[in-house]
Amino acid sequence: MPRSKDQFLVFGSPAIEEAEMQEVMASMRTGWLGTGPKVMRFEQDFCTYKGSQHAIAVNSCTAALHLSLLAAGLNPGDEVITTPLTFCATANAIIHAGGVPVLADVDPETMNIDPAQVEAKITDRTKAIIPVHFAGRPCEMDALCALAEQYSLVLIEDCAHAIETEYQGRKAGTFSNFGCFSFYVTKNITTGEGGMILTQTQEDTDRIKVLALHGMSQDAWKRFSDDGYNHYQVVEAGFKYNMMDIQAAIGIHQLQRVTPYWNRRQQIWQQYNQALADLPLTLPTPPAPNTVHGYHLYTLLIDESQTGISRDQFLVAMHRQHIGTGVHYLSLPEHPYYQHRFGWQPQDYPHATRIGQQTVSIPLSAKLNDLDVEDVVAAVHQSLDTSAIAA
Repeated sequence: MPRSKDQFLVFGSPAIEEAEMQEVMASMRTGWLGTGPKVMRFEQDFCTYKGSQHAIAVNSCTAALHLSLLAAGLNPGDEVITTPLTFCATANAIIHAGGVPVLADVDPETMNIDPAQVEAKITDRTKAIIPVHFAGRPCEMDALCALAEQYSLVLIEDCAHAIETEYQGRKAGTFSNFGCFSFYVTKNITTGEGGMILTQTQEDTDRIKVLALHGMSQDAWKRFSDDGYNHYQVVEAGFKYNMMDIQAAIGIHQLQRVTPYWNRRQQIWQQYNQALADLPLTLPTPPAPNTVHGYHLYTLLIDESQTGISRDQFLVAMHRQHIGTGVHYLSLPEHPYYQHRFGWQPQDYPHATRIGQQTVSIPLSAKLNDLDVEDVVAAVHQSLDTSAIAA
């Protein structure tokens, strides 16, 4: 049933279809809601999609990052270089693993971490680099891989926005020691909450599986399967990071539609490009040659000197017209916790700071129909009418 104009258009609302619902109901009927055969199937399907040998499903991308850092052998005080233009989870995972986050500013065109800035921040305490494929655009992986090799650093890709993303013919998450993905409710493929880790070795896979479930030597579905009860031993102080079958039941069918969903978001992206081209906004930089953009976020930069209104006034105006928006992201150095703990100052990261203060993400979901897209476009035009804002 089409949405009426007085109904709020939720930002990032996922496309959920009947197959997911039936799979969840099947799990509920069997009584197997925790980690079990559907999780294993989802891991295998994701490996097939990515052309990878190893995948571990977990309960969030934050957990994926944390476990990857631990498996990488991060020691207390080790430095990990990442971007200031990311969700706080990227930095928090480093902190929880005992490391020290170090920020390298972004390229103002791509909004991704700048490899030249990364190299300038490398010290003898640097252990790893975490590039974030912002909005679905791949980072400059050739340069970052070269840095990792030159300085013997661990590379961990934050692919929370980048399930479909490719760079030079390779899929995001496969360039590095660890690739970390999110299936949060607003992501291109969702399990409600959830994450996945791609690894390069069986050794890392085995270690992460143990860490993800209390440090136990046997995982839950094997303990309670019809093979018979298996005693377990706790071999590490692990975490409760496992994915449930009831989540994987959603993801199995979402992943089957990853390409048509991507195609639909690409169509919406192109509609926005055409419909907003004449406005005093900065639209997303086009995808680079020989890459696949994940089309996760469609970001507008609101420069008050050009538009006559601030970013926050624009947000309010869109909300008044029943259109949900996102702010991706206020840069990490602008948050009080990191300022107090690490002494970060926004002026030290000018590109990330400016982008974070000007960016608005407008709806970009496979669930949107053409009328929804028209409503978003009309709301953007109306929101830039300063006389309407004043009223």
